[in-house]
Amino acid sequence: MTDYRVGIDIGGTFTDIVVLGEGGQLYTKKVSSTVGDYAGAIATGLEVLFNETALESDDIREVLHGTTVASNAILEKKGVRTGLITTKGFRDILEIRDLRVPQLYHIGWNKPTVLVPRYLRVVVDERVSITGDVSTPLSIEDAENAVERLVSEGVEAIAVCLLNSFSNPIHERQILEIIQHRAPHLLCSISSEVHPEIKEYERTSTTVVNAYIKPIVSRYLQSMREILEDRNVKGSLLLMQSSGGLTTVDEAIEKPVNIIESGPAAGVIGAQMLARHHGLGNIITLDMGGTTAKASIIEKGIVNRSKEFQVGGGVLSGSRLLTGAGYLLSVPAVDLAEVGAGGGSIITIDAAGSLCVGPESAGADPGPLCYGIGGSRATVTDSNIILGYLNPERLVGGELKLNRQAALTEFERSIAAPLGMSVEVAAYGAHRIAAANMIRAIRSVSSERGRDPRDYSLCAFGGNGPVFAATMAVDLGIAEIIIPPAPGLFSAFGLLYADVEHHYSATIKCRLDQVDASNVELAYSKLEDKARSQLQSDGFSLDLCKIERSAELHYQGQTHELSVDIPSGSIDSNALTQIADQFHFEHERTYGHRADIGEPVELVNVHVVGIGLADRPRTPKGKFETDRKVHISQGEREVFYGPSLGWLKSPILTRGDLYKSIQGPCIIEEYDSTCVVPPGSSVSLDVAGNIRLNI
Repeated sequence: MTDYRVGIDIGGTFTDIVVLGEGGQLYTKKVSSTVGDYAGAIATGLEVLFNETALESDDIREVLHGTTVASNAILEKKGVRTGLITTKGFRDILEIRDLRVPQLYHIGWNKPTVLVPRYLRVVVDERVSITGDVSTPLSIEDAENAVERLVSEGVEAIAVCLLNSFSNPIHERQILEIIQHRAPHLLCSISSEVHPEIKEYERTSTTVVNAYIKPIVSRYLQSMREILEDRNVKGSLLLMQSSGGLTTVDEAIEKPVNIIESGPAAGVIGAQMLARHHGLGNIITLDMGGTTAKASIIEKGIVNRSKEFQVGGGVLSGSRLLTGAGYLLSVPAVDLAEVGAGGGSIITIDAAGSLCVGPESAGADPGPLCYGIGGSRATVTDSNIILGYLNPERLVGGELKLNRQAALTEFERSIAAPLGMSVEVAAYGAHRIAAANMIRAIRSVSSERGRDPRDYSLCAFGGNGPVFAATMAVDLGIAEIIIPPAPGLFSAFGLLYADVEHHYSATIKCRLDQVDASNVELAYSKLEDKARSQLQSDGFSLDLCKIERSAELHYQGQTHELSVDIPSGSIDSNALTQIADQFHFEHERTYGHRADIGEPVELVNVHVVGIGLADRPRTPKGKFETDRKVHISQGEREVFYGPSLGWLKSPILTRGDLYKSIQGPCIIEEYDSTCVVPPGSSVSLDVAGNIRLNI
């Protein structure tokens, strides 16, 4: 019997399912996401796959899942009624925030709505010092009254974040015991377990978001378990984390804050696999679907990660230059930037008469106008079909028909005529603006981090990534584009290549030239023991447990840290010197300068990742062949490449036609995506089955 692993990625428009066997057998399915009940699309997709193939439920060993349910709960403000218990004097930290704003001179900008209103934020009399000493014991009466008050207000979850609890969690644990005794039905999150690190706002915000979405994620994952059980799928269910590692269902329910960006992370992990296995070098990833576009960077096969990001504020980014726009989360995450630019992004004209694209999206329901399922406003997909980039008869292998005439009529009425343009020029303008929005995301993860995008290849995937890749590469000065096999399903593939990961951290705030090396070694040892214990409980033997160390440091007086990798082995004075040297190098690479010799470097946090390695290869030998064959219904069609080039006849090809280098213009059609190859470029297929497009 062949063992299969299933990757399921839910996007705002489509739900992608990929089933991969140990010998390279591959089955795929793309279905519309069911807004309001995302698990419904999974049930539908699995039913269709079981009916269309010889696949049996007993064959499935693992189900790996990336979901938007957590991020959607935040974006749509549909989390549960949440209460906060904090130290006296710190009731308003959620509203004070960190005083950073995304638009410095915009006096009309308003902070995001606080997830916990003031009347649901209660305080207790207690105080723990920075060193962990109890200076004011917790008033049990205060704690009991706080819990009773929140219960009487009808909260569904409680977040507990006390001052300096990262150094001594005794009071948070006492409050947790009171909650469990007096209101055992409530889900609770305490900061010493969710995020045991220094910085009060970051810790409070992260813990509150965790509590806010915990019941939502818990109900969703329980429904996922039921769907699999109803179909006799007994394989283990694992969730993708924002960091790019997998976690168990129980861990995801306890710390849902770690899976908020699971979908975007999966695509980056897939690109990392390609980079490592096929020697692709340094790459920038572009993942453009129906609702959003995400960009990240991979250097020498290593994914860049950030220790915090913000969600719910427009551009999702760990950017140093854009903070304060959303809800801050201090959790490990793939360093990516996300913008509201997808196939469903709605095209409008603003009050100044300028063409705008997004961030509002038609999503899966009602979808783009040309889908004919209820959408009435022009979208990016409508502009692309007007330009001839998309085949109205062959989207998703012909399962989704597009109405080009409806798109033309509405675009002419609402966009082209008011702007005084021809419909194709207006549509091309929308295409270019969408590309410019995504270029912002790419620059956020490259230029803003001291990297020149011209030194990288662009790896484009998602249903719309290959449509826009060439336009963006020209503007960025990137010479090579890589389109992986099954690009529209690529994030689901990325799930199949990830390892189980658990992250642990602790704060040790001290100067490197004054710290006792044995204390640092002891801190790492405690975290490593926790990581190994968790991995063993997940079913991994000790020889399959891998531990990675890192540290977060800054120059004394700075308020933001940079992370550096720490090699294995004992920590002594020589190791501390090497850590300082690594920090100087990373500071110069990131900010363009380093401090003078003798400037004190301060260690802030130590961090450990426990990785559970697979007991068998995660990728089949050789290249896999997609089960979705594409049949070309026309040899060529007219495609609009901008006002200077106009309409050009472009051959319509499949990936299999690229056994030799072909000059643009041409269009490459696949089951799950379309690649636009403009004039002045060439395209071919490499030995791994990737499309290589050279500008």
